[in-house]
Amino acid sequence: MLMNEQAETFFKDEKKWKDEFHLLREIVCENKSLEEDYKWMHPCYTFQGKNIVLIHGFKEYCALLFHKGALLKDPKNILIKQSENVQSARQIRFTNIEQIIRLRDFIKSYIKEAIENEKLGKKVEIKNVSEYPIPEEFQKMLDDNTALNKAFYSLTTGRQKAYLLYFNQAKQSKTRKARVEKCIAKILDNKGLDDH
Repeated sequence: MLMNEQAETFFKDEKKWKDEFHLLREIVCENKSLEEDYKWMHPCYTFQGKNIVLIHGFKEYCALLFHKGALLKDPKNILIKQSENVQSARQIRFTNIEQIIRLRDFIKSYIKEAIENEKLGKKVEIKNVSEYPIPEEFQKMLDDNTALNKAFYSLTTGRQKAYLLYFNQAKQSKTRKARVEKCIAKILDNKGLDDH
């Protein structure tokens, strides 16, 4: 496998999860059908250009993120959904190198299954935007503001979903309304929730 230059730098500069990352990289690279790339500021391993698994670290843990992890069988019940809104990706989290050593064979089998799923063209069933409820506070603003309505529905479906999830996560009407008001300018500028 050709090593990616940016990934090399990532591994070389890592402090907290250095040993864990090197072992994870070694395990992933044992599968000769994967190519090492660098995406989203992390080493990402692809099969014929399709994302399979990504190595990343956080304060409390490091992880392997399977892009279509929802399709994996998970006999060890070790795959974690990062948040309730994540539809496709799943992580295997580690807090020390011993966990990686113990799960090495399972990690390899999950990688192999993820590649097989890609070869078979399997896809994760993603919810349509229409399946996300539009909070009444936002619906009222859409009804009252033609420009906002047009701008929102011209956004990509991913951006629409992100806004709807963000608005719906607020438990109180007052908070939902404040969130909507805060986002109006971004929506009108054709920007996503996290765009600057």
